[in-house]
Amino acid sequence: MQDKINNIHQQIADFQLSTKEQLEAFRIAYVGRKGVIGDLFDELKNVAQEERRAVGQALNTLKDAAQTKFNEFQALIEASSEKSVAIEFDLTLPNVPFENGSIHPLTLVRARIIEIFAKMGFNVSDGPEIESDFYNFTALNFAENHPAREMQDTFFIEKKGGNVADDILLRTHTSNVQIRLMQNQKPPLRSIMPGRVYRNEAISARAHCLFHQVEGLYIDKNVGFKDLKDTLYYFAKEMFGQDTKVRYRPSYFPFTEPSAEIDITCLICKGKGCNVCKYSGWVEIAGSGMVDPNVLEQCGIDSQEYTGFAFGMGIERITMLKYQIKDLRLFTENDVRFLRQFEGL
Repeated sequence: MQDKINNIHQQIADFQLSTKEQLEAFRIAYVGRKGVIGDLFDELKNVAQEERRAVGQALNTLKDAAQTKFNEFQALIEASSEKSVAIEFDLTLPNVPFENGSIHPLTLVRARIIEIFAKMGFNVSDGPEIESDFYNFTALNFAENHPAREMQDTFFIEKKGGNVADDILLRTHTSNVQIRLMQNQKPPLRSIMPGRVYRNEAISARAHCLFHQVEGLYIDKNVGFKDLKDTLYYFAKEMFGQDTKVRYRPSYFPFTEPSAEIDITCLICKGKGCNVCKYSGWVEIAGSGMVDPNVLEQCGIDSQEYTGFAFGMGIERITMLKYQIKDLRLFTENDVRFLRQFEGL
């Protein structure tokens, strides 16, 4: 038995281990339960009683030697394998740079609008995008059968079937915030309301079913149309430059009287005519007017004591003019080539 043990000791010492296949062969031959060392342990019962203890110790020493060699070479082969995996990368490839993002142009312009009106004492108010008909239409002097309702194609969420003012819809303007503001606060009020609005319109270079709007409201004693004109003149000059030309056109809105559209010279074509200005040389940037007394009374404000003006403009339209963008659809297409033009602004 001792000769067999010595012979196997020599086999273990001489066994070459450099590959995973050789390591597996070594495990089967010397470490596994069905290997030669396992067979020797089975023969231990045939050894004379007086020699069994010494032979058992020799077998344990042999088993430990085989297990130690297996563990050492297993660690070496695994380390070599990890190293080979690490160098499979092509170190000659150029580095992938980490690129910082940029602020979306609509966000840039929204922040600039807020900054300009903040200089004139306007704060910022917000309200829900899912709204009832009352806040979106009825409280703004839109009668149930008023033709002005047809001016805005609305996304209705739920028709109550009874009072039309209870219908649920996606707001078509941020005027709902004006109504909530007048209901919950007492004059004087001076605030702007930026936010998303929704209208069922065909998507084109000049229109979209989702866009951004900012409205403004100023209510106090002795507020007149000149205050409205001075406010919007100041805004246009600050946003587009001191040489910007501004014109007012009489218009109609159910919630203001008198009402006016505000145009500026098209900054894209410089007044020559293009698809953005419909080849007129002028671009409408806002609608405005003095708040209708019925709207004030509807919100619990005494129209004999207080007057006010309101205005509204599309942030996309302002952004297109400021950065000379000819297609409104670019704002929502997530084209990185377009967005990268605004890095660092």
